Amino acid sequence: MTTWLGLKKEAHHHLQWDSLVDRSGFSDVSCWGNVAGCPSSSSENNLSLNTKKTKELIVDFRRHSTDLAPLYINGECVERVHTFRFLGVLISADISWAENISAVIKKAQQRLHFLRVLRKYKLNTDLLLTFYRSSIESLLTYCITVWYGSCTKADRVRLQSVVKTAQKIIGCPLPSMMDIYSSRCLSRAANIIKDSSHPGFNMFRLLPSGKRYRCINTKTHRLKNSFFPKAITTLNSHMHR
Repeated sequence: MTTWLGLKKEAHHHLQWDSLVDRSGFSDVSCWGNVAGCPSSSSENNLSLNTKKTKELIVDFRRHSTDLAPLYINGECVERVHTFRFLGVLISADISWAENISAVIKKAQQRLHFLRVLRKYKLNTDLLLTFYRSSIESLLTYCITVWYGSCTKADRVRLQSVVKTAQKIIGCPLPSMMDIYSSRCLSRAANIIKDSSHPGFNMFRLLPSGKRYRCINTKTHRLKNSFFPKAITTLNSHMHR
């Protein structure tokens, strides 16, 4: 999958997959010129742009949004969608994760059936734990640092109910979703801090005291609950332990 990404400040972002193109701040004419550059960029990089597989996802949080004209590439209209699966995660135009969580829970509940079958045949606890971690926990926690912080309370209860069911089947305590989320945030943040070439390296800045990281100023809950603000908050809470 090839991705093009263009971003402009103070405007909505126009996302499309296999290509991502920003229409914000462009007139219709210049917008088409911007989009027209995608096929040529593909050719220059020995890539073939499949318009039929390209989807258009519009992310617009303005109070007064406007309807955009259909997007065309190579004379073909690009399908506009509300959600799209990108690298295994369902991304919605409103950047909510309800659909992704529902899909994850549905798959996890199906796999709980196999866990029950294994218990029925009296496999020992270690084998049940191995199956749970490899087939259920790995599914529940895939890209958890991206979406769990923005979950609603109801969604977190739904996710944790899967863990509780597995816990009853196996017969031993299992790490909660919140514990896994916190540990993954710490691990990911630690890896970013170690790598000065990482795009997010400058997001982690120590205060003059050297004991805490500078918090990111946020004006919306959407940003506040995203990875970097959450990771910094988690880091600061663990630095005093």
